[in-house]
Amino acid sequence: MIHVFKKFDVYFYMIFAYFFSLACRYIWVYQFGGYDPFYWDGQLMINTNDGYFFATVVKDMLTGSNPDNQLLQTAIDTYPGTVYSVYYLAKFLPFSLDTIILYIPAFVSSLIVIPIILIMRLCKLEFVGFLAALLASITWSFYNRTMVGYFDTDMYALVFPVFILYYIMKFVQDDKLVTILTASLITSFYVVFYPQGYAAITALFVAYTLYGIAFIKDKKQFYLSLVFMSIALVKIILVVKLAVLIAFYFLSKQAFVLKDKNPLYIAIASIAIFILTGDGYALILSKISWYTKTGVEGGVLHFYDVAQTIREAGKIPFETFANRISGSVFTFVLALGGYGLLVFKKKEFLLFLPLIAIGFFAYMGGLRFTVYAIPAMAIGAVYLIYFIVDKLIVKETTKYFAIVMATAALLYPNIQHILAYKVPTVFNKEEVKVLDQLKKIATPKDYTLTWWDYGYPIWYYSDTNTLIDGGKHHHDNFIISKILTTDSQTQAANLARKSVELYAKKHLAYTPVANSIFEHNATALDANSVLDEMQLSDYPLPKKTRDIYLYLPNRMLNIFPTVAVFSNLDLNSGQKYRQQLFFVSKNFRESGNKILLGNGVSFLKNTGELVLGSQKVKLHHFSVVEYDKQGKIQKQDQVLDYNSNVNLVYMRNYHTFLVLDNAMYNSVFIQLFVFENYDKSLFEPVILNPLVKVYKLKK
Repeated sequence: MIHVFKKFDVYFYMIFAYFFSLACRYIWVYQFGGYDPFYWDGQLMINTNDGYFFATVVKDMLTGSNPDNQLLQTAIDTYPGTVYSVYYLAKFLPFSLDTIILYIPAFVSSLIVIPIILIMRLCKLEFVGFLAALLASITWSFYNRTMVGYFDTDMYALVFPVFILYYIMKFVQDDKLVTILTASLITSFYVVFYPQGYAAITALFVAYTLYGIAFIKDKKQFYLSLVFMSIALVKIILVVKLAVLIAFYFLSKQAFVLKDKNPLYIAIASIAIFILTGDGYALILSKISWYTKTGVEGGVLHFYDVAQTIREAGKIPFETFANRISGSVFTFVLALGGYGLLVFKKKEFLLFLPLIAIGFFAYMGGLRFTVYAIPAMAIGAVYLIYFIVDKLIVKETTKYFAIVMATAALLYPNIQHILAYKVPTVFNKEEVKVLDQLKKIATPKDYTLTWWDYGYPIWYYSDTNTLIDGGKHHHDNFIISKILTTDSQTQAANLARKSVELYAKKHLAYTPVANSIFEHNATALDANSVLDEMQLSDYPLPKKTRDIYLYLPNRMLNIFPTVAVFSNLDLNSGQKYRQQLFFVSKNFRESGNKILLGNGVSFLKNTGELVLGSQKVKLHHFSVVEYDKQGKIQKQDQVLDYNSNVNLVYMRNYHTFLVLDNAMYNSVFIQLFVFENYDKSLFEPVILNPLVKVYKLKK
């Protein structure tokens, strides 16, 4: 159709699209370039917590920084592609590890443009593929999870499957075993870099098998292609798998393999082996179950389930769903129509259905899945534009201009999103300074206890260990929650010591230590009695083998109600104890005799009462906390009504009000962080920074 573009080579499209994707991702770097709070050791820090998981593994491989961390070997075993690729880059390139982990997501993820262009080249629509690649490379969901600084395996999640799809679709056309061999080799490497993708690739294999039986079963090499893909999905050592694939490629050229129905029998045997040895189907079902379950986890004891507190696992509105897949609702509708038209004209595009299905599962399962639908929807949107323009306009140059302008309109909301998406680094410079200081105080065998959100950065910057983190946050969430929310500092200290010593002694790795504390021979103990005993100063504890630190950051104030949920239940019955009251106000204003705190909450200065909606309540404590010029904390506290269960705290230097019930007010976190009220026989402050306070356990 567009003859004027025949002079441009497909490689130009790839190069241009690749650097377009990179340039858009560099906007974030430009926006925060020179912003000192986001820099550490002369380099911008990353903006995803999970990135510090892999970064710590690589740092330990390079320097031996975290020898006592039980979880690092699991990362090497599970994600060898990610770990070793970054390790060798850091070892041989003249860049720091911090620089490599910052930029590698952009360089890897931008490769997505290549298979999209190649797929449309199969249809002799390279230019449509080029424009679709531009759109797919920066669409909301894909950009958010692959931007500069988002160091995570998500950078591989989509690139590999679309390359695999390209070679499968190419095989459908050329019927060459070398093509399906290439798809199988990429599949083999994919599960090494992104093991979570095994379920997606299994779905692709099923779709290809059904498609082949329906449309290409008479092709000479079809059944042998199923053998290659089955081998690629069998869970064996990568080197062995690659050797088997290459050996079978040469074997498949022998006459006895191709004789009569031998390819069919070999394919059936291979698929049977894959089904018996693989767990792709079980993984699919388990992922669906995990992302849709709610509430309290049943069992011997009842622990609060973490899934419903993770933002990416929550249900999302349709507009958000459409925006993340296509950039706008209009583009999403356009994409659906275009994809349907494309399938009608080119039935091999049915092979995209597994990825689309996973992407659409996001509507009920959470926003992280939307990324899988992006390539097909981007192709569909641009193809529909091409189809309409081709029917309405005759002149080639005018067609070109119309398609480019229409695609630019689709790109616009995505670029707007990139400009507005000013996501901060995980920690700021002052917080990292605290962890760097802790590294000089602690040893690599010590433990730093805090909420799991901060686990991986603590590994990376302080070289200490944690009890829960971004990957290990199940039953042990109860332990950390209880330590932070109990009003008994003795109980907190005893629980911390017993948990850490048992965990370290038993080398539990990802196994929760909570089970060892609250169960005996898989039989539930009376958890309440165990916890009550821990309030006693003479509670018997294991021998101290390492130091334990409590890491209490100011940023935890924003999530403290969520933290508290995990221990606000009876482990024996699973029943919630009480309705929590905890409200943080930073955007308050004075209006006459009132301080308006927001959300229908206000403080009456003349009577010392708090208005909660339509209800007036008296305060138990009205406390003011501030720091003097020497950085020492100064506290003023008024007890207004001993019978009240509501307290108001003004953190003057933070320009923050806290409205909280007695249980929250008396919790370890509030007392140690906000007031610096600690039992000197149990805790010793080692770092008292307004942003982060670190206490060392004496017991």
